[in-house]
Formats: sequence, C-alpha cells, structure tokens
Amino acid sequence: MVEQPGEESAEGRGRRAEPDTVAERGVPQERAEERQGEGAGRAGGKAAAGPTVPDQPRHAAGPSADRPPGSGEPGPGPDLRKPPQQGEAAPGPRGGRGVPGGMAPHPQPPHYAYQPPRPAPPPAWVVASRPDDPPAPLRAATGWAAIGAGVAASLLLGEGLGVNLLLAALPAALAAHFAARTAGRRPRPWTLLWAAGCLALLGVPALRDAAWPSTLAVLAALAVGSFALQGGRSWAAALISPFWLPAAVPGGVAWAWKGTRERARNTRHRWGPVVRTGLIAVGLLVVFGALFAGADAAFADLLNSLVPDASVADGPLRSLILLLGIVTALAAARTAAAPRRWDRIDVKPGKGRGRVEWALPLIVLDVLFAVFNTVQLTVLFGGYDRVLRETGLTYAEYARQGFWQLLCATLLTLVVIALALRWAPRGRRRDATLVRAVLGTLCALTLVVVLSALRRMDLYVDAYGLTRLRLSVAGVELWLGLVIVMIMIAGGLGVLGRRGATWVPRAVTASAALGVLVFGLISPDRLVAEQNLARHERTGKIDLLYLRNLSADAVPTLDRLPEPLRSCALSEIARGIEADEGEPWYATSLGEARAREVLAKRPVAENRDACASAGVYDDGYRSY
Repeated sequence: MVEQPGEESAEGRGRRAEPDTVAERGVPQERAEERQGEGAGRAGGKAAAGPTVPDQPRHAAGPSADRPPGSGEPGPGPDLRKPPQQGEAAPGPRGGRGVPGGMAPHPQPPHYAYQPPRPAPPPAWVVASRPDDPPAPLRAATGWAAIGAGVAASLLLGEGLGVNLLLAALPAALAAHFAARTAGRRPRPWTLLWAAGCLALLGVPALRDAAWPSTLAVLAALAVGSFALQGGRSWAAALISPFWLPAAVPGGVAWAWKGTRERARNTRHRWGPVVRTGLIAVGLLVVFGALFAGADAAFADLLNSLVPDASVADGPLRSLILLLGIVTALAAARTAAAPRRWDRIDVKPGKGRGRVEWALPLIVLDVLFAVFNTVQLTVLFGGYDRVLRETGLTYAEYARQGFWQLLCATLLTLVVIALALRWAPRGRRRDATLVRAVLGTLCALTLVVVLSALRRMDLYVDAYGLTRLRLSVAGVELWLGLVIVMIMIAGGLGVLGRRGATWVPRAVTASAALGVLVFGLISPDRLVAEQNLARHERTGKIDLLYLRNLSADAVPTLDRLPEPLRSCALSEIARGIEADEGEPWYATSLGEARAREVLAKRPVAENRDACASAGVYDDGYRSY
C-alpha cells in the first residue's frame, strides 16, 4: 500500500508513540507519556515542540533499540548529535535519566572522540627573531624583476661563469630593493656596504679563470648578501643569517602566489593590452632582426654574440635554472620585505666564576705561550743552525713541521678567549681589569705565534715552492691575526664581552669578505706562477708537473719561461682553453681572454722528450 502525502499508516502511528526525539529519550516517564498522547493528534507525524530524529537501525542502538522506556530493559543511549532545545532537559548518561530543569549544559563528547595532538611550540630563538610586521603585498615591479632574474639565469648560466653571474644577480637585487621600498625600509650605510660587497664578490668570476677563488667569492657573496637583506649587529646575526636565506624559499613562493592572485583579481582587465604589446614587440624584433642579419654578416656576428645559444636538448636544464632563479629572487625579496630580527636573540652569559678559578688556567697558558715565543724569537734571529743540529731535521722539514701546529694553536686560542669571556668574573671594576690584563696578554702572545707561523711558511715556500694550498692557509693565518687585533682593540676600549661591542661582529664579517675579495683580485694562480718562476731563476728548480694544472690566469707569467719549459708548462692549459673555444663572451673571464691572446701570438709546441727529461711525466712523489 502506497501512502499519500499527509497520511500515516497504523504501523507508523504506533512507531510514533515511541520516544524518538532527543528530549523524550532523556526526560522522566510522566513527561514522556504526556508527549505520547499529544503526538497522536498531530498531522503528518510532526511534533510542535521541535523536529524529531529519524528511526535508527537496530544495530546502531543495540539489542534493546526498539524496546519502549520503562520496560525494565536499558534503553538507547542519548542522541549527542544536537544540543537540547530551550526548556528541555539535558540528556543523561547512556541508559540513565536526564536532569530536569531549564537550560542544560552541552553534552560532553564521547570517550572515543579523536583529539589531534597539539603541535610543539617553535624554539624561543625563532619566536624572538620573528619580523615586526607581515610582509607588504607583492608589487608588480618586484614580480617582474624576479621573472627577469629567472630568465637571465636560464639564458646566461648554462655554459660557465663569468660576467653572466653578475648580470643574473642584478634583477634579483632589484626585486629585493622594490620589496624593501614597498615595506617602508630605507637603505642604511651598512646595508649599502653589504650590497656593494656582494656585487663586487660576484664580479670575481668575470676577472679570474681559476675556479677555487671564484667559488670562495660566490659563497662569500651569498653570506654578505644575506647581511644586506636582513641586517644585524650581533654574533647571532653573523652566524645565522647566511644560512637562513635558503629557509626563506617556501615563504617567498607562498608570498608571491598570494600577491599574484590578489593582483590578478583586481587588474584582470589590464592583462590583455600588456600581452598584446609584448607579442607585437617580440614579433617586430624577430622579423627585422632576421632581415638585417641576412643583409649584413657583421651584424649577424654581433647578434650571434649577444643572443644566448639555446637548443632543445638544453631545455630541461634551462627550465630548472629558470625555476631556481625565480625562486631565489622571490626568497630574497620576501626576506627584504620582512627580515628576521636576529639581534633580538638573547644569549645569556655564563655564570661568572671566581677570580682564582677563572684566572689561574689562563695565567698558566700565558706563561706557556711566553716560553714558546722566547724560543721562536731566538730561532728567528739566527739560531737555525743550532736548532737543526739538536733536532736532526733539515731546513725545510723544520719549517713544514711547525706551521700546521701553529695554525691550530691560533684557532684554539680564539676558542679559549670566547669561552673565557663567557665565564669571566663580573660585577666589580677589579674584575674588568683582571679580564683585560689576562686576555690582553694572551692576545699579544698569540700575535707572536701568528708571525712565527707565517715565517715558517715563508721558509717552506723557499724550499719547495708556492702552491695554492700554502697560499690559502697563509691568507687564513693573516686574517686570524687581524681578528686578534680587533679583539685587543675592543678589550682596550672596555667593551669586549658587552652589548656595546656591536661593531666587532660586523667588522670580523666585513674583514673576511674583504679578504676573499682581495684574494680573488690578486689572481692566486698568477702569484703561484710568479713565485715558482723566481725560484727557478734563483735555484734552477721548477715543478712543471704542478704548474701544468694551473688556470689560464697563470699563462702571461708562464709565458716568460724559456723553451722547451714554456711549452711543457703551457700545453695542458692550452688544451683546456681550446676546449672552451665556443663559449660566449658572457661566460668567458678576463683571465681566459688574455691567455688566448698570448697563446695566439706564441703557439705551444710541446716536445715530449724534453718535457719527460724535465720531469713533467714523472708520477713520483710530489709535496702538497
């Protein structure tokens, strides 16, 4: 039998007598019976007091789901899917009675409700360094500059390093500048200094063909560029900011995506003219450029040198470089718009020790340094013969044996000074005087150790010649001596270990960046070649096997060697230059261009017999 709308069968009316509503299931028996009588005369089975809950299946409420209340058997549990209506009682626990009264509290969630774990709070230093304000919305100029950085990187960075690295970095710097201006940041003197240093370091690959000084310059440029974007005057900023820029990549992408969506929603009507104008301009350049290139061979050569050479096979690599360039520029722009405040990280000083407990180990170390330096000064002023007779070492072995130990001693001294400042006694004027006296003496004695290490390196170079590694570690030793001098100046001014010495971290960082820049500008491979050439003229000894592995920067110096030594030293370098013959102008360094001019005037004619007699093909032991 099909029921008509508005009608109800006898079986349905019987079911309606059961307490199906939420309120009826949890109220006393008297109120349930009254509601049962009132529900028989209602049309359509609709209750006036509120909506009813549809019939539940038997398995949902258990074996006693269809037994009426009051039958002695436990009834269905309370329906927790909706709160009680006004004037109704709150449902009680499963199988029990509700509590009559007015407004009842909301029911508690069942015991099986899933409660997700709360995420762990971020570290205190991350919270303390958060930006003051969220970044300003993405500006159109910032977005176009980031896209330009990606396009420049994709077109210019696929074939080598030269001036192309600087050309690809300029749009990224513009993107950061536009983002900082939009956020209301104004450049400060230190910011301009860091930015200029970053661009200068990126110019080293354009000047030098050697890969190792160029790599150091690029890494230093990343660190200095992070300072330009974020600023900072503390040791925390000096140590953390260079490594935080890669962590800003996800935030930069999300920031750019949000800003692009907002701008596209508000300026949707402007995109058509911009796209049409760009396509027309590109079409005109392609058509007329092709016509002019076909009309004049010189103009065609000019276009070939200016336009990057891209092929379909390079598509995946260039697409990856394009993506990396855009992402890097967006990360720099996002960091410039809302930089981290690393200076707010509170580094608590260590607990101050007693005077005797703190000073006694350092005084003993000062005495040890003084005795060692006394012996070193005796040797430096002419006591080599006596020392060599007593030790049984040769002149070069004595020099080689001591340099590395003295370099480690210098590094460990800086660590000792840092730890001593952390646990130094404080609170009285006598404590400050004691700290300056003990640590000042240690710094002065360490400077003598630095001079002794450099003297030993000079002796070793005089015996075996100059190499890249020896030149590098000598430069590091000089920089460590400069750091010790800055520590002595800060201690003499009475600001060492205090918050007032904010210039020390920035000065140390700037000196390191300046050292890397000078190291790249002086052309280390050229210095190595010049020193070995001077040693050959003085002693007649030369390591051609090592000189053959230098870069094109050493070609003008090695060109002064007599034949056949000249061709033996330049043959391997000339092969590398010939292999790079097809590189475009923006991927060719100035050192390589000069080497090509030298080799074009005087080609290399290698004589294998003469080179073999000179030791070029000797696979024997060579010093480092």
